[in-house]
Amino acid sequence: MSRQKNQKLKLLYLYRILMENTDEEHPMTVAQMIEELSRYGITAERKSIYDDLEELRSFGADIIYRKAKKHEYYVASRIFELPELKLLADAVASSKFITERKSRQLIKKIESLCSKHEARQLRRQVYVMGRAKTMNEKIYYNVDKIHQAIALDRQISFKYFEYNLKKEKQYRQGGEKYFASPYALSWDDENYYMTAFYEKYGSLSNFRIDKMENVKILEQKRQKLPDDKEFDPAEYSKRVFGMYAGREEKISLQFDNSLIGVALDRFGQDISIIPADENSFIINVHAYISPTFLGWLFGFGRKVRILSPESLVDEFTGFCRESLTLYT
Repeated sequence: MSRQKNQKLKLLYLYRILMENTDEEHPMTVAQMIEELSRYGITAERKSIYDDLEELRSFGADIIYRKAKKHEYYVASRIFELPELKLLADAVASSKFITERKSRQLIKKIESLCSKHEARQLRRQVYVMGRAKTMNEKIYYNVDKIHQAIALDRQISFKYFEYNLKKEKQYRQGGEKYFASPYALSWDDENYYMTAFYEKYGSLSNFRIDKMENVKILEQKRQKLPDDKEFDPAEYSKRVFGMYAGREEKISLQFDNSLIGVALDRFGQDISIIPADENSFIINVHAYISPTFLGWLFGFGRKVRILSPESLVDEFTGFCRESLTLYT
């Protein structure tokens, strides 16, 4: 009975063996396949292997025959190509919001999508110097629940914390729960954020997902945004700096021509570029004004100038003066 059962599994094990052990640089002979099958307690004859290979091809497996000194076979293509897997492994390894342990687990799963020989290239590929990782292991589950809440049009509750000087969690609001209506998840400056309507402030707010705990989906429907306006995550991300929402204003900025790439990267390819003179251009955009936004402008020195509104000019001037007091 046991032997008969194993024979019924022969085709599945043969497929696994080929997927795990072969690629263009590492083919297998039929004799090697028979040897590998024996490790699973399965006996096979050469003719049956040829028949099985044809069955797998009929199923859709891209198994290539190559005539060499011996007949060789290998899996030529898979769902993901090796460069694509390297890209995925790099993203996982360099993602600040994924813990070291979860990164290793994910990369191990990515390695299973190629041969064991190609998997070694992924391990060499993923080392990132000095990468700081989050310490919150529950971020996976936070992300999943937030996605569910958005799909179900439900509110969520959670606790939110920061770290103190002793590297200990310090809960905001004295440990009381936050209640919010999630609308989007976004990745900004190497961190994962939830954008939600927060009733306490009556506006959209952003929360670092790795600093959220005890995320629960509630029965209450999400609160509608003010004036029931549609929320466009892509447009919102153009206007928010460092995920500090601040207040939204229409502003006019004059950039040095050398910063055209910076302007397009930040505000999108669809902005109107108005030549100011032979050395500069003007854009009119909506942005959320926050200390992070002012700091972003400050970093460009004399190459960016605020034209309007006048209140923002005054605010930026005060920001610069306050910064200078640290050095005078």
